[in-house]
Amino acid sequence: MIIMMIAVFVIGYGCITLEHKIKIDKAATALFMFGLIWSVYALYTGDVSDRLVEHLGTTCETLIFLIGAMTIVEVIDTHGGFSVITRRITSRNKFHLLWLLSILTFFLSAVLDNMTTTIIMVMLLRRIIPERADRLLFAAIVIIAANSGGAWSPIGDVTTIMLWMQGNVNAGGLVGYLFLPSVVSLLIPTYVVARKFRNAPLLSADYMQQADNQQYNVGPRVSRGVLLAGVLSLLFVPVFKSAVGLPPYVGIMLSLGAMWILIEILYDRKGVEEDLQHRVSKVLHRIDMSTILFFLGILMSVAGLQSAGILSSAADFLDKNVHEVFTIASTVGILSAIVDNVPLVAACMGMYPVADEAMIASAADPQYMQFFTENGLFWLLLTYCAGVGGSLLIIGSAAGVVAMGLEKIDFSWYLKNISSVMLLGYFAGVLVIFIE
Repeated sequence: MIIMMIAVFVIGYGCITLEHKIKIDKAATALFMFGLIWSVYALYTGDVSDRLVEHLGTTCETLIFLIGAMTIVEVIDTHGGFSVITRRITSRNKFHLLWLLSILTFFLSAVLDNMTTTIIMVMLLRRIIPERADRLLFAAIVIIAANSGGAWSPIGDVTTIMLWMQGNVNAGGLVGYLFLPSVVSLLIPTYVVARKFRNAPLLSADYMQQADNQQYNVGPRVSRGVLLAGVLSLLFVPVFKSAVGLPPYVGIMLSLGAMWILIEILYDRKGVEEDLQHRVSKVLHRIDMSTILFFLGILMSVAGLQSAGILSSAADFLDKNVHEVFTIASTVGILSAIVDNVPLVAACMGMYPVADEAMIASAADPQYMQFFTENGLFWLLLTYCAGVGGSLLIIGSAAGVVAMGLEKIDFSWYLKNISSVMLLGYFAGVLVIFIE
């Protein structure tokens, strides 16, 4: 049974990484893999309904959160909210512009998700950087900034959302311990790339085409208002969790409900028929459900391996043969540059439960077990390494894959020009965590 389940997962994951080669959507593969793994498990062990329902409930908490967050982001975009930001970028100096976009992406990714932020910034680059060679370097820094920015925020990346929602880390721990390492991981590659533009000629005065609010059929006041409401809605979620104690998916649903009511009131007062396309009921049709179903398949597949005891056996092996949290987490980060960080983090969560006082007291090595408490060193390291490590290769993160598709960035170009400097930034951040 164990061999069959591992074989299904390895083959399925191989098909996911070769999605563009085999022409099969990764969501379809993930769902098929999920069904096969649990079928094999059920055939060999009997009734697994209780475990299946338990894991499905935990997984759906993450999916509901993602649906809410993605809907709010789509509402902002539909109303031209992001153009409010891009229209204020007026620098003509490429050196200064690179630093500006790097910092903007870093903080924007902490509020939104890194994939959405990358799409926004890459589309902006197409309007303001005419030379393709320069634009590729800018896009690479956008990828790094998006991943580093998402690593220290509880809502900045799918993996941080997973760890935050399951109680492995909390918002205070992420911001307090990982903000500085994330900044360092961005500063080093940005500094190296920015040096290439220190003496670059200025961009022409008409380098940027101003975004036209008419394409959104809304005025600038509406765009600014929806942007402000959306950002505040997203920022409200960690505050809500800390104040009320309910899971984050309840907070995001509360925020989405409030945004929905706001939009309904806005257009009921305007009474313009054409504005129906901007209502949340229409925006929901643009949510990428294939991405949601992909996460369902991946997380439930990992849950099957966890239920069968495969992940706990792997954890025992690492404890006996490695027994060093920096090595384990750093390795996971490097692996996340090759394979998706979502299943890697999900696997680690299944391998290592969040330790409580009873587990620490009964452990053979209590000092080592303390690394696995809420906000323990291992979980903070894992959050950083899985998020930032995805920048080591162009295929290592959702942000990288999106930029690769939009700008046709070659894998070997990124490996030659970016990977080595990103590796320095990655380990520099790990060193900062070690010193802290």
